[in-house]
Amino acid sequence: MDTKPWRERVRLEDELLEQLQAQISQAAKRRAAALVEGVAELGSVYKLAQELGKSWTAIDNAIKKNGPAPSDPTTTP
Repeated sequence: MDTKPWRERVRLEDELLEQLQAQISQAAKRRAAALVEGVAELGSVYKLAQELGKSWTAIDNAIKKNGPAPSDPTTTP
């Protein structure tokens, strides 16, 4: 059985962690976009939270943290 040196194993695991973090970030953005669509369809964060069986604050925070950036009124024509 040929075991890789610990330095190599650490480097490989660090690379894997970076890849997983990127995937988590992308999934969170896609989820936030879906939540925004749900709010638009149902009319409020509260109604969406009821539909999903989650707290409205969890839904609101997910959208705020990972959703589309609000447009800056000073730069919008």
